[in-house]
Amino acid sequence: MTANEPVQSILDRVLQGDRLSFDQAVSLLASPDLVAVGTAADEIRARKHPGEQVTYIIDRNVNYTNVCIAYCDFCAFYREPGHEEGYVLPHEEIFKKIDETIAKGGTGILMQGGLHPYLKIDYYEDLLRAIKQRYSIHLHCFSPTEIVHIAKVSKLTVREVTRRLKSAGLDSIPGGGGEILVDEIRQKIGRRCTSEEWLGAMKTAHEEGLRTTATMVIGFGESLEDRVRHLERVRELQDETGGFTAFISWTYQPEHTDLGKEGWIEATATEYLKLVAVSRLYLDNIDNIQVSWLTQGLKLAQVALRFGGNDFGSTIIEENVVTAAGLTQQYASEEEIRRQIVDAGFTPIQRDTLYRPVLGRQPALA
Repeated sequence: MTANEPVQSILDRVLQGDRLSFDQAVSLLASPDLVAVGTAADEIRARKHPGEQVTYIIDRNVNYTNVCIAYCDFCAFYREPGHEEGYVLPHEEIFKKIDETIAKGGTGILMQGGLHPYLKIDYYEDLLRAIKQRYSIHLHCFSPTEIVHIAKVSKLTVREVTRRLKSAGLDSIPGGGGEILVDEIRQKIGRRCTSEEWLGAMKTAHEEGLRTTATMVIGFGESLEDRVRHLERVRELQDETGGFTAFISWTYQPEHTDLGKEGWIEATATEYLKLVAVSRLYLDNIDNIQVSWLTQGLKLAQVALRFGGNDFGSTIIEENVVTAAGLTQQYASEEEIRRQIVDAGFTPIQRDTLYRPVLGRQPALA
């Protein structure tokens, strides 16, 4: 490959089975030929997922606390300890949310919160056990940043925390807190969990038999090389462990955040679509690329299905973190999500957290 290799030559190589290099990925992100990059990603998606099927999940985001001592500049959700709006949800309220999720056909709970300074490992174990005693539901909980924090406040290792949470009922781990896995950018936005800590918690989870998702957020003023470095680190870990079920990216939502007050320029729709496409091409070892309708809107997410995406994500039911930054659309019905998938030319398939079809429940469109 030459430094100025034409974009179509790069795409031809990938379609022939070559692995995309770092420099090639940067070239694709920089290319103005959005259609060519998207078309290649769509072809790779079709090879990995024949049959023109797109999956989605019915689950709920439960934020068990908003008390947090990370003080990230890009977050509008957290409240510092002692703030009048700070909360820790009682078990009964969490149970009510799970009841509502199951009534809607839900199969899982995505539970995350702030880095609470006074909640140690016993709290999380008690919560998981209490849920599992009442429900047969998949618990997809506690991002790597939370795992690292729980270990610190409990004076345990990340592996000890992971093992204890798994024993108490944890089924898998979400990829929150990834942002950009370049420490210069993480420091700039006030993210105190380092890239190595995030990756280390993920590696430990995989080694302990827990599947996880990988995430990425763009629009923090990072370079194209920073974006590819993030993809590179995810791909390297997946080569080693094979523990990631999916990759999910979205754009930073600056409204109501300290960082946004500085006049931050948001990432564009074109940047998002190119990232989805390049992630499909670069992350050849991750089967599922999820689009983000919550942050990008239903229509742009629908387009992203033709840029390499094969999963439409969740009906959400409830979300409090990115919506705190000003997003107004917080919920889409199952019927609406299925219709978006059908209108894009695909067959919608409900799946569970581990990307397995939910047998016996694939409702027809009206």
